[in-house]
Amino acid sequence: MTREFYPAIDPYSDELVDVGDGQLVHVECSGNPEGKPAVFVHGGPGGGTSPEVRRFFDPEAYRIVVFDQRGCGKSIPHLADAVVAGTVDDVLACNTTAHLIADMERIREHLGIDRWLVFGGSWGSTLSLAYAQAHPERVTELVLRGIFLLRRSEIDWYYNDGTSHIYPDEWENYLAPLAPADRTVGADKVAAYHRLLHSPDPDVATAAAIAWTTWEKSTSYLVNTPQKSAGADDPRFALAFALIENHYFVHHGFLDEGQLLRDIGRMAHIPGVIVQGRYDVVCPARSAWDLHRAWPDADLQIVPDAGHASFEPGIRSRLIEATDRFRTT
Repeated sequence: MTREFYPAIDPYSDELVDVGDGQLVHVECSGNPEGKPAVFVHGGPGGGTSPEVRRFFDPEAYRIVVFDQRGCGKSIPHLADAVVAGTVDDVLACNTTAHLIADMERIREHLGIDRWLVFGGSWGSTLSLAYAQAHPERVTELVLRGIFLLRRSEIDWYYNDGTSHIYPDEWENYLAPLAPADRTVGADKVAAYHRLLHSPDPDVATAAAIAWTTWEKSTSYLVNTPQKSAGADDPRFALAFALIENHYFVHHGFLDEGQLLRDIGRMAHIPGVIVQGRYDVVCPARSAWDLHRAWPDADLQIVPDAGHASFEPGIRSRLIEATDRFRTT
């Protein structure tokens, strides 16, 4: 039976936490204040959160912590505002994987939490793994979806030609802002987008951000619809999403190549569930398989009729089953 979301709930606390570097990170808590702590780690990076993500957790069993990573969502400063202010480079300079891991620790300590379940998908799986390897003593379980290990092959697959064989129509739209030389097979399109996104002309940067964001939204579901792609043309959302995501990918996620598999021994004892859509073209199943081979005690569940998005019925159902499994452990 496909599991439905838990009922919608409102947070019982909502605040901006000062994590240093002039950054105020938006943090909310919902569910049971005395329940088992769980932290939701959103994707992108730069995607921000939505009220729906609270619904992956039993609100009677869990103390649900949701936060917007630096530069996006309700966190301050927002990258779209930095574009207007001309401070993008300054804001991005203190936005790295190490900064985000430190932010999670700052949030945990601020909330008086000793250990928590860590739940993340896509880039959220990357950051969750990096956090667990840095602070394994703080993680009770991992629930991961749409595995992204941030290897060069994964970036090349999705942004530098691989996915064009599956979505040639959407790929043309993704290529449209680029100069002819940057559209060719083998050209580094991530680097080309970096130049556009950092253009001194805000119209150029905004157009590039919308094209980049539309590409991801239009390929995330097994069966896409205009409703599922909604929001990609919102300049505020697109600028934060594209600028932060591209910043991380140009810098290889601020990780060594293969680091998350290399260091898996630091967290191999942590119980985990890996949920992966069979037809995920954003983060193909190869990465989930490689992670499972390195971490065999994790429960790998490949959903046969799903793409990338966490809200697809089969993926949603497996994720809720996983949080239910861990709610009393």
